[in-house]
Amino acid sequence: MKKILIISDSDIGENFIQRAIDTFAKDNLYYVIQTKAVEFENAPASRFKFFEFDATSQYKLANVLKMEFVQVFIAMKNPIDVEQTIINIRRNNRQLRIIAIDHWAMDLEQYNVIQVNTTEILASHLFDYLPNVPVVAQNVGLGEGEIMEVLVPFGSSFVYRHVGVIEQKGWRIVGIYRGGQLILPDERKMIHPNDQLLLVGEPTVLNSVYRMIKREIGQFPQPFGTNLYLFIDMLKDKQDEITFLVQKALAVHEKFNNQLIIKVCNPSDIGILNDIKQHRSEKIIIDIDYKESYIDDLILNDVKSYDVGLVILSADLFSKDPMREILFDTAVPVLSLAKRSIESIKDAVIIVNENKDLEKISTTIFDFSAQMGYNIELLKNENIESSEEDEIIEHYRNLSVIFSKNIYVNFHHDNPIRKLAKREKFLQCLPFTEKMLQSKNASLLSSDIEELYHKLNHYHQLFIPIKI
Repeated sequence: MKKILIISDSDIGENFIQRAIDTFAKDNLYYVIQTKAVEFENAPASRFKFFEFDATSQYKLANVLKMEFVQVFIAMKNPIDVEQTIINIRRNNRQLRIIAIDHWAMDLEQYNVIQVNTTEILASHLFDYLPNVPVVAQNVGLGEGEIMEVLVPFGSSFVYRHVGVIEQKGWRIVGIYRGGQLILPDERKMIHPNDQLLLVGEPTVLNSVYRMIKREIGQFPQPFGTNLYLFIDMLKDKQDEITFLVQKALAVHEKFNNQLIIKVCNPSDIGILNDIKQHRSEKIIIDIDYKESYIDDLILNDVKSYDVGLVILSADLFSKDPMREILFDTAVPVLSLAKRSIESIKDAVIIVNENKDLEKISTTIFDFSAQMGYNIELLKNENIESSEEDEIIEHYRNLSVIFSKNIYVNFHHDNPIRKLAKREKFLQCLPFTEKMLQSKNASLLSSDIEELYHKLNHYHQLFIPIKI
């Protein structure tokens, strides 16, 4: 939740506050300073905090600025008050982003302030009404949100990704603003922190893309969903292993501040059911399906109704061809648990190949590993020279700096699957692609790492969907 400070004593400020209440109240936490209090009846108390004092007072403003704000908006009537307020802010914080309404063409360059010049904006809107003159989108386009400009923050899931590996269905990255220059991106152009992305597409799609760009570390299982979901089929999961499966899922759940839904279908052992029910709590929901339901409908409906962001199940159940197809359709990550301890895992391992999908799943790997306390290891065959593999390694190294998480590149000469088969205490991370839907027999002669995932299914594996 980002904290926004609004300093207002004008009609423009009041209108801005009202628009924030009506449109964006759920996304940020707003602190509002008013010289004279104005009532906003529909402002939710959980998102809006109001203060009444003169912001030109250094002492009073300093107390509020003890909190960490990401932006300050200033909408005041008097230019002297605007400048004095900015001076007060800069005495406390030299880096805080300040946006000020400017009716007077003030010289605020020394204070590093973004000035919104009202005269220029009004003139620009009037110019759009002239005949035979191309219209430049102003906040923006049809006004329905089909054109959007988004600042890419440090820690974004888009940082250091190549434009070509980002699946753009129903939307496009049509421009990148960097260092005051417009870049028309090709597929190999890499996105940097603080880039402004110009997006065009369906408004509802762009809203989802906006949330994805703004997504930062520590939010997994977002953006896929909110809660964890353990699926147990008592007809297909081995009875003597179900209890251990639940314990491993609980160990994962301890690392996240989310609910865990334990779904049991085809119940057949009263003793095991009673043991599972003992775990019911405010954060753990036990859902037992006593009907003979279709598994695909059951899981797909649960993912939607429980807002599931991570599905957990046994490796034996994941190995069933129909189950993988069902899970693929959920479009959420899947944690396949093998018959070994999960508490002892130290490393999240990625086998590097030329598959650009490894870029698409990188942020999820960093996020999951950070919360679980895992190191990140890239396994690279140094006998293979590949610019695509080098770009992937560069991408992960760049992210490691942003997320302050070390990665280790393990160069080797062997078959990576054989090498990992001799290891212990690791989690393999893979993109969840359609290649994994084919049967094991169909992939026997393949050398594709994704198709051969089952060669390491006696280890824990995390399968991450590649679509945004």
